[in-house]
Parts: sequence; C-alpha cells; structure tokens
Amino acid sequence: NNYKQRQEGEQEMAAAESTTFISSARKMVFLFTIAVLMAMASIPSSRAFHIPAALSVRGNTRPSTAELQHKASLFYPTTSSSPSSSALGMATWSNGQAIQEYQDFLATGKSELDKADDGPSIIVQSSNPSNIIPLTDAINGLGRGDDVILTPNEPLPQSLGGRPSYPIYITLPPYELKEFIENLNDEWKARAEDFVFFSGTRVCGVVEPVLRKFGMCRDSMTQVVIGFTLPPPNSGLGGATRKPEDMACNIGADAMGEEKWAGESQACGKWNGAVASRLDSNGIRCKTVFYREWRRAMWERALYDAVWNVIGAVREEETDHADVAMFFDMEASDMMWELVNGLRGGLAVTLIYGFEDRLFSIAEMRGKDEPCELSDEMFDYLQNVFPGKCQMLLEYCNYAKDTRGLLKGAKVPPVPSQLSELPSLVKQGNLRADGVI
Repeated sequence: NNYKQRQEGEQEMAAAESTTFISSARKMVFLFTIAVLMAMASIPSSRAFHIPAALSVRGNTRPSTAELQHKASLFYPTTSSSPSSSALGMATWSNGQAIQEYQDFLATGKSELDKADDGPSIIVQSSNPSNIIPLTDAINGLGRGDDVILTPNEPLPQSLGGRPSYPIYITLPPYELKEFIENLNDEWKARAEDFVFFSGTRVCGVVEPVLRKFGMCRDSMTQVVIGFTLPPPNSGLGGATRKPEDMACNIGADAMGEEKWAGESQACGKWNGAVASRLDSNGIRCKTVFYREWRRAMWERALYDAVWNVIGAVREEETDHADVAMFFDMEASDMMWELVNGLRGGLAVTLIYGFEDRLFSIAEMRGKDEPCELSDEMFDYLQNVFPGKCQMLLEYCNYAKDTRGLLKGAKVPPVPSQLSELPSLVKQGNLRADGVI
C-alpha cells in the first residue's frame, strides 16, 4: 500500500510539473510573441522579417524569459536608434528645409534670420519709358522718400544714409533682365550681392531661369515673392500713385491653433530683413525665410499666375479670378496637379502641403475684379516656364492663340503628343540625343 501510495504521489507530482511546464511554456511563448510583434511594429514595414538563428529553439530546452528578451533585442533593438520614429512603422517625411536651417544655424550660430532696418536704397528702372512697370512706383512709394531711382549702369553712390552697403531693387520687366545682367559694368558687378529681384504676379512672373544662367539663384541673393498690389502710375488722388496694399489672406487656424496665411510676401537672402521692414512698416505681411522655402513659395505663386489667367482668358465672357475659382475649379485643379507633378520631377520642387486650398483662397478672397489676362511679352515668364509635358496648359494656350486670337506674338509650343505617337529615334538607327546621325 505504501508503495502504491508513493507511486501515485510521484505520478501526481509529475503531472503537476508537466502542467506547470506547459503553462510556463505557454506564457513564455506568449511573451516572446508579444516582444516580436512590438519589435516588428518599431521597424519600417518595408524591411523583410527574417528570424535569426539566435532566436531558434531546438529540442526540449526551456529558455528563460530573460534569455528570450536578450535574444530578441539582438535583432530588434529597443533604443532610440531605431530607423523609424513611428510605432506604426510608417515612413518618416523628410524635409530638406529642416536640414538646411540646421546647417545655417551651424554656420551662423543663429536659428532665425536677422531683420535689418529699412533705409535709403537704389531702385533700378528700365531706361525705356514704355517698359517702366508699376513695381518701380510701388517700391518707391513704400520707402521713406529717400530712395534714388537709376537706370542700368548709371554711377552708383559710394554710400546711402551713411551705409556703404545698401539694397539695390531691380524693378525691370523680366524680358530685360538677361540683357541687364549681361551688360553690367565692373562697378555694378561688384554690387551684385546687393541686388534684390522680384517674382510673382503678371508683372514679374518667374525669373529663376534667367537668374540661374548667371549663378544668381543661391542663398545669399535677395529675392522677393510679391504679395501686395501694384497700383498703376497716377491711379491715386491728385495724380499720385496709390500705395500698395497687402494681399495676404487669413485662411483660419491649423491643428496647433496658429493662424494660416495664403499669398503673403516672402523674402530671402542678404537684404530680406530690409525688405520685410519696408513692407511691415506699410502694413504688408512679409515672411523672411531661407532660399529653399522661398523657392517653394515662388513656384506656388507661379502656379496661381499661370493657371488662373489662362483658364479665365479663353472664355468668351469677361472672367475674373474669383469666377475661375467658383465656376471652373475642376479645370484649375487638374491643371495645377499636372504642373505640380512636372515641378517635382523636373526641378525637384515639392510644394508645401495644402497649396491647392491656399491658391483657391487667394482667388476667392482677393480675385474679385482681377481680370484674367494673357500677355505676349510675359508668356515665357508666366506660362512657358514649367518643366514636363504640361499638356493641359499647352492645350489651353494653343486654343487661346488659334481660336481666341490671343498670344499672337508669342511662340507657343505645340501640344505634346502621346508617347505611343512619337517617332522613335532608336528605330531609325539614331542613338544620339542631339538628333545628329
């Protein structure tokens, strides 16, 4: 009896140990599974999941929980060095502007741009009276009355207002810029770092292609995106020119409760602070930024100037920018996205998220009585500046020229054919890109 009782007791203890073992094994497997799933969630989904040999369990060995956690950490580190910042394994958005600002901070020790006070400046206008644009009067009207207006290559003063260095506002039409830069004398070339160039609106358009040819598209060069009105000469009381007014639009608040703005002026480069001071003192918002952020804002404004004017100008009835936003919004949206894709692929420019909302807000809030117009002289600086096929834009431009009688003096490129319709140079035995056999 004692032997039977002892045997039964040993069997019960063995059964209890087996149950405990199974329960412990289940717990360890569960903990191991949770550790692996959490580790998988902390890495990008694009990384292939391979179980390393260090994690394999062979035979009847019973690894401890500490061993499992240690072995899992060999393949899935839980430190902050993980390549992903998201627990969901989503890709992290990379913004080159943040990198550039950090590099600027390392170079200057300043996390923000300086804002210099406005002072006496040089304003350069066209030597041809018929080519003097409203921007000249606008910049002069925003000053304190001590600016000097010159034509290209006139002698520059040694100092202005006691400053040996001063802004030189280039208020020439875009079609005169190339000749102006090519013919600079030595005195003016020495002052090239003080030049201030303007972009935006139907008056200035896009001048980046011209400046790039002369190496003037860089961080130190001062450039301004126009976000204010340009009253024509003698449009005010007593024959005086009205002062420019701010065209920036408050379009609400973002998720952090901060105000969002569309169409505001932006300046970059050496004299960005002086430009901002001149505009701020006249109630015009001006954001000072680094060149890369400014470039995005410039192309966003170029998108508005190109799309709204061409879509509205081809209508038989008079159409303003607000009408385009209200009645032809689908056409404007389709054309914008086509051009945006070309900017991304052709110039490596990606517009800031929400550009569509901002541009429609400008048209709805500031576009009333702003006529949609196409200009022969400005075609190469408003419409014919975007990379890529631009098929929809060119369809409208060719329709404007062939049917509506617009752009008669402009060289409008033909509408690009579909890829399958293009003749293949390779099939003709021509492997040279320049077309020479």
